[in-house]
Amino acid sequence: MYRLGLIGYPISHSFSKKYFQGKFENENVKNYEYDLYPLEKIEDFPLLLQKNPQLVGLNVTIPHKQNVIPYLDEMDDFAQKIGAVNTIKIENGKTKGYNTDYIGFMDSIKIWIGDTTKIEALILGTGGASKAVQVALETLKIPFRLVSRNGDEENILRYDSLNERIIKEHQLIINTTPIGMYPNVEDFPKIPYQYLNQEHFLYDLVYNPEETMFLKKGEEQKAKTKNGLEMLYLQAEAAWNIWNK
Repeated sequence: MYRLGLIGYPISHSFSKKYFQGKFENENVKNYEYDLYPLEKIEDFPLLLQKNPQLVGLNVTIPHKQNVIPYLDEMDDFAQKIGAVNTIKIENGKTKGYNTDYIGFMDSIKIWIGDTTKIEALILGTGGASKAVQVALETLKIPFRLVSRNGDEENILRYDSLNERIIKEHQLIINTTPIGMYPNVEDFPKIPYQYLNQEHFLYDLVYNPEETMFLKKGEEQKAKTKNGLEMLYLQAEAAWNIWNK
């Protein structure tokens, strides 16, 4: 029996377990089990591996995406660039860290927009999720600017500096912040929505609620919109491919 699982804390409402159990059932995958391993302290990670020698792979969620890195034997180049790990492959007693968030986002954008050669992006937020999106856009050769509350004029724009020209020049706008996530469903990133039109694509990494205020306000201006649910499925499939390659 091969074991897979999720580490993080708390993880009682995990997407991953439901997803992989459903996958095993629907695709008639035998000899695999997916379990939750609540890990309050990352210092207990080596003991977890020791106690569960059948583990061949793990997903990693908050708060361990960064602090698990010193405990890994090896890192994939992209995970190293992003500075966060959400997938671990365990083979011959060795652990290797990967990041499939950027793969999920990249694949989702390609499916949705198609030709990305004539598009520029604004990334709202500069945290861990933003870094995965940045690497995805670099891979797709989509130029981008970052937006933050505490921007600096040279590299990072401030929300209050966004104007009609900037919005029109950047047709893809991605929210990587938790603004608008349940239960704060009335919140939204403070961008000048009045300058959006049917040429714009608004992508929200948030998927609960399904339609955030960010996306609603975009739709009111005839922009195309998408939430982060497909990205979640695609990053899970990318993890499965890593474990089985």
